[in-house]
Amino acid sequence: MLATPKFTGPVLELRDLLNTYLEPEKVAVILRAFEVGAVAHKDQKRKTGEPYILHPVAVARILANLRMDHLSVAAAILHDTLEDTPLTKPEIIEQFGDEIAELVDGVTKLDKMRFRTRHEADAESFRKLMLAMSRDLRVIFIKLSDRLHNMRTLGSMNPDSRRRIARETLDIYAPIADRLGMNSIKSELEDLGFENLFPWRHRTIAEHISTTTGNRREVIETIKKALKKKMNEAGVPCRIGGREKTPYSIYRKMLVKDLSFSEVNDVYAFRIITHSEPHCYMALGAVHALYQPRPGRFKDYIALPKANGYQSLHTVLNSPYGLPVEIQIRTEEMDVMAEKGAAAHWQYKIGEKYTGTAEVRARDWLMQLVDVQRHTGDSMEFLDGAKSDLFPNEIFVFTPKGKIIDLRANSTALDFAYAIHTDVGNHTQSVLVDKVEVPLSTRLENGQTVEVITDPAATPSPDWLSFVGTARARTAIRHYIRSLEQEDTVRFGMRMLEKALDARGTNMDEVPQDRLDAFLQDNQFNRLEDLLKSLALGSLLANMVASKLAPDARPDDQREEEALAIAGSEGNVVEFGACCFPVPGDSIMGYVSAGKGIVVHRINCRNAREFRKHPDRCINVVWAPIIKSLFQVSLRVLARNNPGVLANISASLSEAGSNIEKVEQTDTNPETATLMFTLTVRDRDHMARVMRRLRRNRNVIRVSRVSA
Repeated sequence: MLATPKFTGPVLELRDLLNTYLEPEKVAVILRAFEVGAVAHKDQKRKTGEPYILHPVAVARILANLRMDHLSVAAAILHDTLEDTPLTKPEIIEQFGDEIAELVDGVTKLDKMRFRTRHEADAESFRKLMLAMSRDLRVIFIKLSDRLHNMRTLGSMNPDSRRRIARETLDIYAPIADRLGMNSIKSELEDLGFENLFPWRHRTIAEHISTTTGNRREVIETIKKALKKKMNEAGVPCRIGGREKTPYSIYRKMLVKDLSFSEVNDVYAFRIITHSEPHCYMALGAVHALYQPRPGRFKDYIALPKANGYQSLHTVLNSPYGLPVEIQIRTEEMDVMAEKGAAAHWQYKIGEKYTGTAEVRARDWLMQLVDVQRHTGDSMEFLDGAKSDLFPNEIFVFTPKGKIIDLRANSTALDFAYAIHTDVGNHTQSVLVDKVEVPLSTRLENGQTVEVITDPAATPSPDWLSFVGTARARTAIRHYIRSLEQEDTVRFGMRMLEKALDARGTNMDEVPQDRLDAFLQDNQFNRLEDLLKSLALGSLLANMVASKLAPDARPDDQREEEALAIAGSEGNVVEFGACCFPVPGDSIMGYVSAGKGIVVHRINCRNAREFRKHPDRCINVVWAPIIKSLFQVSLRVLARNNPGVLANISASLSEAGSNIEKVEQTDTNPETATLMFTLTVRDRDHMARVMRRLRRNRNVIRVSRVSA
């Protein structure tokens, strides 16, 4: 039996910190978790050379400083055991119960060996983390604390690993901390990420900050005394502190606003912490009476909290020293929320008053994220969508009933519709902004009132993906288009199978169910729909399947084979050969290509002879009676090499109602130029009108249709 690990200095310090706010029996659970973790991590070392168990203890201490509950702190001590030691989840459940075990499992990354690339493994681990976080926010508090301690000790890693981890921290973990309102952790993660990603830039800015702060200490103290005196005169109880700028925050401002270091750092920043909300507004009036406020620089985040629950008044004043003074004004409770965000919920659980704004907003965001992931194709797409929604720039707009909706900056009217509900977005017909109808792609601005007009007949268009800005909208649109394509694929596969069965004088209704079930099982299809998709995509041949499903039926040689009608709206199961560009009105044939479905070619296509060597893959197709799609066609134009000839010919094409998809100049000399146009037309008659229009152009010498 292994000896009980001794409590070393870091563990004793953790115990003393825990004793300041937890009952002894709860501290005992955490110390027992240390004993189990120390045994599990026995003989493991970190890159720094210290015993591995000191890392989980340090993570637990970060959580204890946030005054987190004992279950979170115990789980933090055990958080790497499932991933790096023989300890199993059932063993943790047996010793510590389900709740701690679920927290530990939520933080545990997936085994990278199960994935083709590290990126895939990291993306899927991120999805797992987000889903665990949606069930219990404490999972992300543990993960953020783990990342924070790893960043504090990143110096022991090789340069490539440092840069990779620093980039991931700035892209994902610092924005998550910001989304949860945990400003103290966010700021440190950002600064450590910046320091490891761009060490020279960080060092240069940090040295400048140190120098300028020292030079201006007297001015800072003078302004601070003036503010305190004014607060006393106004009867506002408060404490006033300086607000330090981090190298990363200065670097970001320099980048975004294209400023020099001196322009960014020529600002004095103070924070006024008072007792109540009315005191905040009294303080605002007092500072505006002390120094003149700068127009357009006041923000009321108390009346309109940020998406992460942050509340404060922000204003910028002109100081007598010729430099701006930034002021933040908030209550003690708002200050705790600003630093700890959603994590403050657990602190307030133990008896103090708690408004829950940050936690409620964090949960709202997470529920949106869970909704997004349900309809996301893969973990990489989910990760990209989540990253795009993590960054905190936001706008506030209103519904007609006055409800506040917060959106990412640059969100469109259509993003607003999807923020209300996915069904509202999917059936959006038009949008009114401040009672004026605007295009769905209109970018929204703070304070606008937005009303969505829906129509059950309205459905998402692929074009919408080009302008929506939020992950929720993008995912919903993609999901709808995918589901539509799948329905089209299944329907087309059924048409192909029915056609093949019809050629044998039978149909699907006459195929015995047990024979169909046996065929599906033998070919490893879970459902009939899976078989139909394979048929539509050319992975199986309809004639072969028909012969298996109706072995007793024989093709009737006297029976004329019914052709498959092609309308051009079949989606990804029908392609049109780029070698011959068929358009309605051309005589056509179909070739079943594995993975592509049916590829339609002109009868006189140069590749037709090769296709006919595989008669089992050739299929009789005709154009449908009604066609609403547009088709590509290729035209060769020999034109006079005059200035502006391309614009002149393009105008003729536009007048003929044709769009240019692509244009190439294949040959040129001082007198003539050969231009290859890929155009869209409705049918063969439309193509003929386009060619006649071009021939009437005085710059065009000759026009001909080409196969490729």
